[in-house]
Amino acid sequence: MSKSTLLATTLLAFNAEFARADAPHPYVGMWVTADNHIRHELLPNGRYVEARGERERAYQGRYEITGTHIEYWDDSGFTADGDFVEPGVLHHAGMVLYRK
Repeated sequence: MSKSTLLATTLLAFNAEFARADAPHPYVGMWVTADNHIRHELLPNGRYVEARGERERAYQGRYEITGTHIEYWDDSGFTADGDFVEPGVLHHAGMVLYRK
């Protein structure tokens, strides 16, 4: 293998790995209760914003997902968790949220 071919192969592999690292987690996005009163937006940077009724930023903080489990740490110190129980369904704090 020539040096230029080796370099090209290495760069392609690096770019493919970089693209995978930048891809958002499959659970990133908007999750809402059936009545749309509670809305969780899971942002790609590991932060979330929760709206409740007319309060667009009722809570915000960071989150981590391990498998199908999510942990929340609110900026005010509150913690919560939840589970993605099937595609498009999140159980969180006694609520059921659906992917929007």
